[in-house]
Amino acid sequence: MAPPSAIHVVDDTGASIPPTKAPSEPATSTHDPDLTKEHASVKMAMPGPPRFEDKLREREYQKGRLALAFRIFAKLGFDEGVAGHITLRDPVEPTSFWVNPFGVAWPLLKASDLILVNKDGKVVDGGPCRLLNTAAYMIHHAVHTARPDINCVAHSHSIYGRTFCALGRPLETITQDSCSFHNDLALYNSFRGVVLAADEGIAIAAALGQKKAALLQNHGLLTCGKTIESAVFWFMSLEKCCHAQLMADAACAGRGKGEETVKIAEEDAVYTYETVGTERAGWFSAKPTFDMMEHESGVDYKW
Repeated sequence: MAPPSAIHVVDDTGASIPPTKAPSEPATSTHDPDLTKEHASVKMAMPGPPRFEDKLREREYQKGRLALAFRIFAKLGFDEGVAGHITLRDPVEPTSFWVNPFGVAWPLLKASDLILVNKDGKVVDGGPCRLLNTAAYMIHHAVHTARPDINCVAHSHSIYGRTFCALGRPLETITQDSCSFHNDLALYNSFRGVVLAADEGIAIAAALGQKKAALLQNHGLLTCGKTIESAVFWFMSLEKCCHAQLMADAACAGRGKGEETVKIAEEDAVYTYETVGTERAGWFSAKPTFDMMEHESGVDYKW
């Protein structure tokens, strides 16, 4: 499918692929940007996350995915000291969530180490270390409560994310990857120290609104999704988008006064978002990373 701003029209030679009926929840792949919508559209049925009838089985599976998520974050350098947290809404008791125990190293984290926190901030189940990061509860409880549509929330103090957040401004749509966050990225322009009070978590959740991610000024990135995989991928991608923005801005400054980055047109950004910015696209984009971490970890991440 050609983007809205593509103005070059190719005559029909009869050799192009005929359009086919779109399957449910299709993904669109454009093999040649010069082809028209009718001639270039290739529809693929994108796979989705597994479904479970047994909530207890789903809980065990999701806890394994959450353990892998922490190991992925560690491998990418998103851990620093004891800061950062990823939470999973419990499939059995949706008002509670699973989170990493405070102070346990992310590269070594196992599903059996995770702790279950109820709506009152009490640890009611989990591994041998049951220390709870207060900030994790204050932020994540507020977001999970405000957003019953999402099941995972991720936050850490990644280097490029927190650097860009120090600028206190929105991310610009200057790359294809940044289109994933077009009109879907909030800016929380306040910082009141470590989040140890409920009102700060509520304020962050309010700023996030219905968006998939937020830039927390002077703090770092926060992403969410219906699946662990999508929330993790949005965080990975947003971190790289912040890196790209910082480098592009620096390059412009180095070239002299008046130099600016080239912004993607609104209609092209919206069009691209519909392909790369959906929940299913986020889940699928994370699949190779999770597959690789599962391969590297063997069964060690479970018990």
